[in-house]
Amino acid sequence: MRANFIGSFGRASIGLMFAWLSFFALAPFVLVLSASFFTRGEEDFLALPLTLENYGRILDPLYLEVFLNSFILSFNTSVVTLILALPFAYALSRLPQKLKGWALLLTIIPFWTSSLVRTYALVAILRTKGVLNELLLWSGLIDEPLEILYTQTAVLVGMVYTLLPFMILPLYASFEKLDWRLIEAAKDLGANGFWIAVKVVLPLVSPGIVAGIILVFLPSLGMFFVPDLLGGAKDLIIGSFIRNQFLTFRDWPFGSVASVLLTLVMVGMIYLYTRVQKARGGQDEIF
Repeated sequence: MRANFIGSFGRASIGLMFAWLSFFALAPFVLVLSASFFTRGEEDFLALPLTLENYGRILDPLYLEVFLNSFILSFNTSVVTLILALPFAYALSRLPQKLKGWALLLTIIPFWTSSLVRTYALVAILRTKGVLNELLLWSGLIDEPLEILYTQTAVLVGMVYTLLPFMILPLYASFEKLDWRLIEAAKDLGANGFWIAVKVVLPLVSPGIVAGIILVFLPSLGMFFVPDLLGGAKDLIIGSFIRNQFLTFRDWPFGSVASVLLTLVMVGMIYLYTRVQKARGGQDEIF
């Protein structure tokens, strides 16, 4: 009877999850995909006839530059977060068991606060008369305030600050699964710290690195409020572009095209990750 209950509960959970994903993920994507083939209406959001012209418009060099700038920003964000997260995740995994829970709690605490609120806090820190400049002036390190806010540097700082936990957690999971006996064996064979890190540690935690890059790269492509608040909307990125098409220009078909392409990029990266996992025999899966 207990087995039947567990089986029924499992099927109900899977069915509920499938229904949830179908209603809140698959159905909206189908609607956006359908909207991408319509024509922009003068009075309505969508109008006939159906057309492929919207997909041709996205190949305009102006729009391709928007995609290129977005990919560059997302790439830089992924690299910086990876550099910062690697030593942090390693140190976290080496903490005594009693302290790991508290350290993980401190890592995920930022998720408890709206990222929009935290971005406004960065504005107060990075502005000309903000906390950072006041501190640097007081310490005598600078003679006049630094122009940080509304620059690409400020946008990168905001992206890294917002998405850093997404890189730390999968790396920490990989470090937790790391067989430290292999490192001891490498030391016994005469390898120094650099080659142990390059030849032993990094290959073993590579699933966490790939998963972290995906978890950082994909959200940074569509995160428009950080560039708007910290960069002054000087450089258009994909997220801002999609928002403008839907809310400002009321061109829902063209905005849907950009949304579909962004979704395909996400699906492609996740597919690449699964292929890497299969090539490794499915070890150390993060997702």
